[in-house]
Amino acid sequence: MFYEHQVQTNKRVELYNITTQVKSTIKDSGVKEGICHIFVPHTTAAVTINENADPAVKGDITNEMNKVIPFSDNYQHAEGNSAAHIKASLFGFSETVIIKNGNPVLGTWQDIYFAEFDGPRRRRFVVKVIEG
Repeated sequence: MFYEHQVQTNKRVELYNITTQVKSTIKDSGVKEGICHIFVPHTTAAVTINENADPAVKGDITNEMNKVIPFSDNYQHAEGNSAAHIKASLFGFSETVIIKNGNPVLGTWQDIYFAEFDGPRRRRFVVKVIEG
């Protein structure tokens, strides 16, 4: 089963929590045991799994990414968003989560985040749920 979701990001760089949407997709699929694959079809956005308890972690991640890969650094790409392309490639465009008892297997402090690096924008991500 293939599902597409929309997100509206609000900042140039932000981690947007999509866990609720992924859980809802799994529930709607009816799959109790299997795999959930999340894919971001953009070159300046990504997906990641990280801590959900302390919101400061999201800020720490985005602040460090902006220090390590600054917005301006003599990039050659004419569009002016090379930093976003680099960050997205480092994070990655997909995550796979195991489904058990109709729920994603995540650690106590883990959630799934859409990683925006060139916002704010209207974006999408796709989810494929596979029984097995």
